[in-house]
Amino acid sequence: MFRIGQSSDIHQLAEGRRLVLGGVEIEHTKGLVGHSDADALLHAIAEAVIGALGEGDLGKHFPDTDPQYKGISSLLLLEQVTKLMESKGYRIGNVDALIMIERPKMAPHIPLMRQNIAQALHCAEDQVNVKATRGEKLGFVGREEGVLAQAVVLLEKAEA
Repeated sequence: MFRIGQSSDIHQLAEGRRLVLGGVEIEHTKGLVGHSDADALLHAIAEAVIGALGEGDLGKHFPDTDPQYKGISSLLLLEQVTKLMESKGYRIGNVDALIMIERPKMAPHIPLMRQNIAQALHCAEDQVNVKATRGEKLGFVGREEGVLAQAVVLLEKAEA
């Protein structure tokens, strides 16, 4: 049995914040604003898994009003989502994710992102695809006001 989930996550870019995407801290003049580390890529992936399981959304499981999640690494949140997925008898078939950001270039960081995501999801790196695109100076992405990440996941029923 297969289940598909998809999600998007948007975070504002601001001076004086860390830029963390895919569990990788990236040197840049701006970073993402949020209650946790604001890793939009991992948030989209985690919520896609939660959606595939029919378990609501990320905010239901990790509310931004809960102080225990203040500044938390989104890799830890993704690991918690993996535990939920496995407790429901599923495993990752594959993940396809997209980061929309004007700058900086993501290509040098994608291999480590894939490694981090695969480790957190208990799957092989070749089951995780991450790609990036620019806003071509259009919209909030192009004006460097924020980042949009999208993810689609395929879950497979784990063999008993």
